[in-house]
Amino acid sequence: MIDACAMTDPFDIFETWFAEARETELNDSNAMTIATADASGQPSARMVLLKGHDRTGFVFYTNQESRKAQAIAENGKAAILFHWKSLRRQIRIEGVLLTVSDETADAYFATRSRDSQLGAWASDQSRPLDSRETFEARFAETQARFEGSDVPRPPHWSGYRLTPQRFEFWQDREHRLHERTIFLRDDDHWTKGMLYP
Repeated sequence: MIDACAMTDPFDIFETWFAEARETELNDSNAMTIATADASGQPSARMVLLKGHDRTGFVFYTNQESRKAQAIAENGKAAILFHWKSLRRQIRIEGVLLTVSDETADAYFATRSRDSQLGAWASDQSRPLDSRETFEARFAETQARFEGSDVPRPPHWSGYRLTPQRFEFWQDREHRLHERTIFLRDDDHWTKGMLYP
């Protein structure tokens, strides 16, 4: 088991813990909570899937007309949380969200299953829906519309990259004597510290 206290680079710790999570988590080791707040400060949190990461940040995709995207447009600060119960670990990451390039979004969209691509066109994500039948009818219409052709990325669908300003690595310990290691960004330098559990 890797001790976060012994490592000096938050991205290296993330890579190590994430690799271990992919081996131990039965479902969606890349699932993360993203918390946003709108212009009024109203918070909202939901689960999304991490679809890319490197030293520039952590990427997920969504409908840009959704509630989360509206909050991001009003307040670009957010936090993501990974919780891996099998490893008794959490990683909290706070930072700023920016839209990925069209090329990046197009490349990822092309890897999705065809039904997921069609769903991105058929769904008015986060808006009221009168019945499941209405959505299924829209999905069928979308299938017919793109029958025999590739499904392009909708103009209202893209990705966001969270550029980290803060990491916290949490490791469960017996008797709730947990271990918390933090990294704070100062320009291109990371300052490391610890927190009481």
